[in-house]
Amino acid sequence: MNRKTHLLYNMNKKVTIVLLVLAIALIAYNTTIIDFQNPLEGNSIIAIIGIMAALCAIVLLLIYITSKKIQKKIDEE
Repeated sequence: MNRKTHLLYNMNKKVTIVLLVLAIALIAYNTTIIDFQNPLEGNSIIAIIGIMAALCAIVLLLIYITSKKIQKKIDEE
């Protein structure tokens, strides 16, 4: 792996970690908005949609991290 590829890999890793932290923060924030007495009314449904979107983002980022690890192993061979 050359120097440019190594720097790009580290930058992608940092950006991915920041995005994961932001998604977790969005889940935490949206959880505070939910009215657990009426979870499917008003702002609660919007918060639930936000939580689902953040969970989808986390899954996509984890798939991306896994694919980068596989690519790194292939490039080392």
